[in-house]
Amino acid sequence: MHGRGPGPRPEGADAPLDPRPAGPLPYEGVWRFTAPAVDASVPQARHAVRDLLLRQGVPISDDLTQGLLLIVSELVTNAVRHAALLSPVLGLEVAVGAEWIRVAVEDSHPYRPTALEADQCRTGGRGLLLVREIAREAGGVCDVEHTASGGKVIWTALPLKPTGLL
Repeated sequence: MHGRGPGPRPEGADAPLDPRPAGPLPYEGVWRFTAPAVDASVPQARHAVRDLLLRQGVPISDDLTQGLLLIVSELVTNAVRHAALLSPVLGLEVAVGAEWIRVAVEDSHPYRPTALEADQCRTGGRGLLLVREIAREAGGVCDVEHTASGGKVIWTALPLKPTGLL
């Protein structure tokens, strides 16, 4: 068949065509950063993620952006505080899809953290609990996985159109 039209439609062609253009949207992609496992890396990571979202034009609400940046701060802080001895450099990955955003922090320390329960007597130690709660409220997920090199990656994926209160 010749011509300029879209050509023959596949079986089940009565279904509407996908209105999305072929290929990734302009803001989709994966970006990776590395940083030394020092306190100064926490605000630097947060600013790098914020600037990336703005530069790429990611369609994310202000509330979800604030939650995501808090997650980045907590995950990088955990890596700096608990993994720096065995992991002097940490990795931060931001992956953006058409309908979701995922942030992950990787370090070389084998310890797999767990979310602590709220304890009014403790002044710290609830970062992962906070991350999981932000993710849950936004309709997302959070998990920890071991890497092939023996370290770990802690990641959170959030929908760009939140279903929760964020």
